Amino acid sequence: MATSALLAVQGLHAGYGKTEVLRGVDLTVSPGEIVAVLGSNGVGKSTLNRTLSGVVRARAGAIHFDGVPIEHEGPPMIVARGLIHVPESRRIFPNMTVSENLELGSYRRARARREQNRERVFGMFPRLRERTTQYAGTLSGGEQQMLAIGRALMAKPKLLLLDEPSMGLAPKIVEQILENIRAINRAGVTVLLVEQNAAMALAISHRGYVLETGAVILAGTSSELAGNDLVRQAYLGG
Repeated sequence: MATSALLAVQGLHAGYGKTEVLRGVDLTVSPGEIVAVLGSNGVGKSTLNRTLSGVVRARAGAIHFDGVPIEHEGPPMIVARGLIHVPESRRIFPNMTVSENLELGSYRRARARREQNRERVFGMFPRLRERTTQYAGTLSGGEQQMLAIGRALMAKPKLLLLDEPSMGLAPKIVEQILENIRAINRAGVTVLLVEQNAAMALAISHRGYVLETGAVILAGTSSELAGNDLVRQAYLGG
């Protein structure tokens, strides 16, 4: 297990009921990196994030975060340690205001720095400041994604797990979210980006892994993966 890694995963198995989805996944994320996990629908990308965040329990293998084994911990303790998951489809609270959604982000962690973190979120997403009293369910898809990421940032994450942040968004909004992820990383937050949009993910990440049928089949720098024939044909349109 890599001691210098912020996140180190070894031989990870997980699934639902009798179905095994992850089959011996190994990966690491070092402090300050953006690491991409690529793959088509149904290969286990979201299950990986759900297992890392404790929503799905690991069946076998090890997960070390910040030097501590967390594979048997539940989501509240994992959040308290600074591993924060922005799930697929955003999962904001539609009948609560933008401000209330953000406040919930600091419930388990960084509560004492709530106002300072809120200002940082508004600095990154000015549109949210304009909509603090608006119900989250009335926001556009892009605004909801900003809110979901902003809520995660309220917890002052050490590692941010992003699950398909480009899903369902217009290309212009995807470009904006991409730049937001870069800015979050430049501010010192390590990012694990699970994304079907391989071109976007490889454009902003330092390294990446390709997941297929629940196992890692390729790993390398983002430039290496972008030049790989299999990745080009399967995920980058040839």
